[in-house]
Amino acid sequence: SNRADKSIKHLLHMAALSVSQVKNSPLKKYYDRKVEEGKNKMSVLNAVRAKLVTIMFAVIRADAFFENIKIRLRNP
Repeated sequence: SNRADKSIKHLLHMAALSVSQVKNSPLKKYYDRKVEEGKNKMSVLNAVRAKLVTIMFAVIRADAFFENIKIRLRNP
């Protein structure tokens, strides 16, 4: 959204870029699978950003460390 805080948006984008390059991470596997399916790389990065936000809220809601949160990436 154009009304979003641009600094937070930038940080989320950089985090999505970073996590999509980490070997054997679930989000890298998701990123690679979607790109192989023919999705646009920027669209997939936007989806990764959304998943990062979902994971952040799950950690806050569970009041737990990230290691204790199970990540399930569904096929939309």
